[in-house]
Amino acid sequence: MGRAVKLVLVSATCIAFPLALLAAPRHIKVQQLPANTRELYEVSMRLSAESFDSAEHLIVRPTRSHSNARGGFMVRESSWYALGLLARDQPGDRTLAAAILETVLNQQYRTPGKKWYGTFKRTPEEPEPAPGTIAFTGYDPNWRHFIGTTFQMILIEYPDRIPSSLAERLYASIDLAVTGEQQDGRLKETYSNIALMYGALWDFAAAHNGNADWKRGAAAWNEEVNRLYRLHNTFFEFNSPTYYGVDLYGLALWREYGSTQRMRSMGADMEASLWNDIADFYQPSLHNISGPYDRSYGMDMESYVAATGLWLRPVLPAAQAPLPEQLSLSTDHMADLWLAPQIAILSARIPAPAMNKFRSFTGPHLVTRTIDEHRVAIAWIGEHAIWGGESTSLTKDAGATTQFHPATVQWRTPSGRIGWVQLTHAPNLNATADRDGITIETKGDVTFRIAASGIAVPSITAKQWNLPGMPIAVQSDGAFSSHPAGSSEAPNAVDITYSGVSRIRLQLRDSGR
Repeated sequence: MGRAVKLVLVSATCIAFPLALLAAPRHIKVQQLPANTRELYEVSMRLSAESFDSAEHLIVRPTRSHSNARGGFMVRESSWYALGLLARDQPGDRTLAAAILETVLNQQYRTPGKKWYGTFKRTPEEPEPAPGTIAFTGYDPNWRHFIGTTFQMILIEYPDRIPSSLAERLYASIDLAVTGEQQDGRLKETYSNIALMYGALWDFAAAHNGNADWKRGAAAWNEEVNRLYRLHNTFFEFNSPTYYGVDLYGLALWREYGSTQRMRSMGADMEASLWNDIADFYQPSLHNISGPYDRSYGMDMESYVAATGLWLRPVLPAAQAPLPEQLSLSTDHMADLWLAPQIAILSARIPAPAMNKFRSFTGPHLVTRTIDEHRVAIAWIGEHAIWGGESTSLTKDAGATTQFHPATVQWRTPSGRIGWVQLTHAPNLNATADRDGITIETKGDVTFRIAASGIAVPSITAKQWNLPGMPIAVQSDGAFSSHPAGSSEAPNAVDITYSGVSRIRLQLRDSGR
């Protein structure tokens, strides 16, 4: 079984709590990690310590965490810190990790029959959800898997560094999370980042418990996730700088810990395929993955923490990695940095051709990907600019609360910072990119947000956007209006609206061609 966990199986009548591992735990030695990996791990642990409340045994929420929860502490990220402490294993780390894990365990919802059964509070201040509470507003069902897989890694890698009584609680918590997900019934195999973690956790629990029904269920689930991916070698949550990083985490769990050779091979193969896909959309001198993005929290990986950037940091020096140059507790989306211990332990497995594309620009190229029967993404990866569009067969819109950005442009401005254009609002649309620009077809009002250092509102007209380092000619049959975005997240931004549109053409230029 290689490095996969080998567990003693028991009959279904036996208690499903910790059993002896047949294989010795694999203990990474932090001081022996490759330099780039160690740097990422150490900055993550330093900022965790800076944000840790020793009285509450929890991480304090950063100011820009992008969470619906409003409490002062973070439960999920605290479990990640505990994993990092157990990996470091310096004096006092085991005791502190155990205290954190006990605190996290106490935040799990344990009332059967509730939609949130088996998940965890995002913060201790979060009240018990009322009947009818909407997921992701009053609670987050995905904490079952983010926290559950962290417990899984602890039980596989460091069972000898925690008390046996705590190990029992972690096993029982995982069972509760899996049972709660099954009772919830909301999760689909197309919800890729959560589906991958669920498949890993379900497989682990089934093997530990000797539960034949769970074993069959997990295997069938994972086969379906793999089948859907292999239809077009794409995930339905397509091209997300954040959620691709979670996909890579889930796939690494399959690759390392899957209970069968089949599962480990599926994980490794999808992981390699995903890395090749990411590399095709990546521009190394811009340190960004080109859009379009099905789910994105930002438009510039140099200015916020994206989980895919975390996976690339161990294989790239800081100056070349798609992460902010200076990381602090005020960095946008900072909380994702605390996934670094998982990345240090699991290690990125990037195929050589993809690694070459991450290190240096291999030349301008057009990328076309079929996502599903309705959607096609096309991106131009130029020497100085990247842009992309997603054609949806008029099945998807872009709204104020969506993470879907079907038309995007990025380039480096004369200031040295990344400038960008993002379609933020439109009815059902098709956005099609080519080597000369993007064409958008829809019926209604279309809004773009433009952000660039030195932007001047008067330089943006209905037919010409004279942006710093990027002139864009526009053809549109809609009425034009513009105003400052007024956003703290994009202070140098302008919102542009074309009303009553049926077609917009953005004529773009990559000066490197």
